[in-house]
Formats: sequence, structure tokens, C-alpha cells
Amino acid sequence: MNTLGLDLSLTSTGVSYGGVTDSIRPNTRGAERLIEVRDKVMAVCEGQRIQLVAIENYSYMSRYSQAHSIGELGGVVRVALYEREIPFVVIPPTCRAKFATGKGNAGKVQVMEEITRMTGIVWEGNDADDRCDAWVLEQMLLAKLGLSSYTWNTEQLKGLGGVEWETAGL
Repeated sequence: MNTLGLDLSLTSTGVSYGGVTDSIRPNTRGAERLIEVRDKVMAVCEGQRIQLVAIENYSYMSRYSQAHSIGELGGVVRVALYEREIPFVVIPPTCRAKFATGKGNAGKVQVMEEITRMTGIVWEGNDADDRCDAWVLEQMLLAKLGLSSYTWNTEQLKGLGGVEWETAGL
């Protein structure tokens, strides 16, 4: 199964598919930026023949939140996936952190450190946390499907429990 993890952001959307991570860093503003990110996400979906997507849900507790703009981006991407009949599941940030570290309140640095410790993957660059989060989201899909090539402990697997998998037919 071809899966995609998405950590949506207005400045650096993390994407992960088939173990490859990247980021989408738009050069536009306003509605043009929403279209640019949407089109690049859909290009990945088409190019990689994506069959299932995990999207990180909104972080309601973030400081300096751009909640309305992030909500617009999330809505645009969700509608595009729906129109192309690509099922997606929305994963709460606490579930992503729990899956990565065993702790739902782990920060982005803790997530990257734990994933590096477990896998040997080193996360570097300005977009490292976005790519890592997208990778974790994809791994959550793969673990749920029994397809992850990594071993996740009992505490980490509890992170799968808070996800509404039924929305993606799982």
C-alpha cells in the first residue's frame, strides 16, 4: 500500500512516502499559497500513487497560532483528497507524539531524538521537524496496517488508540 504522511504548514509542509521525506516550502502568500501547497501535495499523491494519507490535526494549543490560515490549508487539502477519492485519517498531535516517544506531551525535539535513537535516521535542516513528523504519521499508518518495518513498543502503540481510523475505512 502506498501511504503518505502530511504535517501541513503554511511555510514548510512535511511529506513522507515510502520512507522518503521532503518539505513543501511555498513561495507565495494568501490563496495562491493554499493552491501551491494543495497542488504539490496532489502531485505527490499522483506521482507516488498514494492510496492512504495521514494528516496531523491542528495544534489548538500552539503559541502564535495562525489558526484560521492553517484551517484554510487543512480544508483545501482535505477537499482535494476527497475529490480524488484518496482516503485520509486525521491524527491528533498528542497521538503522534505518543506513538513516537511513548509520551503524548513530547515536543518536536523529543520526537526527533527518539526516532533517531530507534532508527538511526538523523533529522537535519530547517525543515527537520516537519519531515520527521510526516515520517511518524506515515509510520502510524503502516503500523496500523501491520506494514511497518520498525518495532514499536506497547506504550508507543497506544498512540494509535486515539485515532479515528474508521474515517479512512480502517
